[in-house]
Amino acid sequence: MKLRHAAFVLACFFPFVIPSYAAKPGSGGTVFDPNNLTQNWDKKLPNDDRFTVLSDFTNQAVRDNETGLVWERSPSTSQASWYDAVRACWLRQVGGRMGWHLPTIEELSTLVDPSVPAPGPAVPAGHPFQNIIASSYWSTTTDVRVQFLPTQAWEVRFDIPGQVGDSGKDGLRYYWCVRGSGNVDKYK
Repeated sequence: MKLRHAAFVLACFFPFVIPSYAAKPGSGGTVFDPNNLTQNWDKKLPNDDRFTVLSDFTNQAVRDNETGLVWERSPSTSQASWYDAVRACWLRQVGGRMGWHLPTIEELSTLVDPSVPAPGPAVPAGHPFQNIIASSYWSTTTDVRVQFLPTQAWEVRFDIPGQVGDSGKDGLRYYWCVRGSGNVDKYK
């Protein structure tokens, strides 16, 4: 009886001992299957397991199994102002699906592999993305340091690994639309 009680206490109060990529309860196994993942931003998956090309999106989208975000497989190959990039993502249809948005600085930064040397592109080895240009990409995140003049937005540089910066929203940058997560207040 004491052993059963101890097992119950451990299961209730120490659930973090279960690996983040273990199968969900009731899924029938413990073999790695990205469809059964519980998304955790505190774990780093091996590159071979990190990305899945989504056939339901006619192979035009990629799920990041580490974050749960779904990315366009091929980001923009032309530059746009921040305003036009926000609108382009809102109107985007990828794999017959709508509901895309320009990523936050935190979301976009998750694609950066800082170990990739310049000139990049600084994305993880073995990624399935196409047409990535080693340059700057817009995020939706407005630079809050400019309190009364929110004309700047944060960008991620895929040519200088791990570098983020800000630029005027009228400037031209590439953009990479994402589905999932997001924040309703990000376009202020």
